[in-house]
Amino acid sequence: MNPSALDADLQARVDREELPGASYAVLRAGEVIAQGCVGWADREARAPLREDHLFRIFSNTKLVTSCAALQLVEQGRLRVDDPVGDYIPALRKLRVLKPGATSLADTEAAREPVRIRHLMTHTAGFTYGFTQPDAPIAKAYADARILHPALDLGQMCEALATVPLLFQPGAAWNYSIATDVLGHVVELVQGQALDACFRRQVFEPLGMQDTFFFVPPEKQARLASLYIGDRKEPLRPGLQRADRLPYEGAYVRPAPLLGGGGGLVSTLGDYVKLVCALSLGGAPLLAPETMRLVTGNQLPAGLWIGFPGAAMQTGRGHSFAASVRVEPCADDASSVPGEVQWGGLAGTKWCFSPREQLAVVLMTQRYAGSELPYWGEFKAVVRAALHA
Repeated sequence: MNPSALDADLQARVDREELPGASYAVLRAGEVIAQGCVGWADREARAPLREDHLFRIFSNTKLVTSCAALQLVEQGRLRVDDPVGDYIPALRKLRVLKPGATSLADTEAAREPVRIRHLMTHTAGFTYGFTQPDAPIAKAYADARILHPALDLGQMCEALATVPLLFQPGAAWNYSIATDVLGHVVELVQGQALDACFRRQVFEPLGMQDTFFFVPPEKQARLASLYIGDRKEPLRPGLQRADRLPYEGAYVRPAPLLGGGGGLVSTLGDYVKLVCALSLGGAPLLAPETMRLVTGNQLPAGLWIGFPGAAMQTGRGHSFAASVRVEPCADDASSVPGEVQWGGLAGTKWCFSPREQLAVVLMTQRYAGSELPYWGEFKAVVRAALHA
């Protein structure tokens, strides 16, 4: 595969200050057929991006957590219909906002428990404060210090129990901290902190030596700089350093929070190993029958994913690991039926398409970069180059 069109597409985005730099890999049937780096790891120092640079992968962490949980399902140590309260007693009896509630006190009892499957599909009724910053629920999450780095996952779940669910479990889809809660379930079942679970269950079997919650001092020079653009007009040229996000010292100093929904740092090469394993059928992490839970939509009929302030993504469902394109959609021509994908808050992206035997991983460090259209456009360039 000739990577020139891929490099040119990303270089144009670097030139107009949409992305600071990007590295990518394209795989066909498990073989890397194109790989490259463009732009900068540090724009101010004019340090070119290399394939060994480390990236804050934010929500790409979710794939690791889901794989760890699905391994426990395979082993019979966790069942997808188990109530979460069986593992985390604080979440056994939750309150739910009534439809049309005008106050966080306007609640009713949950009609059924939050189950493991609700955590894995974002249908539990939890949320992220930053996705609804002006809503009362955001203040409630902030006041409860949910996802505060000083709280470990167990303490976070205790705090979460004081805040009502947005809807009855299983009734709707809402992107949320559910995967962080799932991470704590993994910890409890395994009897280990999440970093140790990840290392034993995922990183060591795949040979991922550069993926961690906190970068060791001897590797911190490889951590790419983080940038942010205009939040109101994302396509406006201009990037500013944002290494302090999401909090001062993040990823370089240990903290109690091991975020199963968004805490890891990784390299292009390491993350390619994970996506490649799944694209080839799951080994050595998951059995083929378990992979059907990764590649198949697990949402009820007629329920699609959708983010606050945006239209529902008709035809896009969610498996027990990530979003799945179920039906063709003119609004997302870059995805094909069966394609599994997700991304992170700093713009890191991945997908694999079993039907095409195709996988793509893209790494960049543009905070709130997922709001930009580069991913769909880049996938279109990849598929055009495949058929050139």
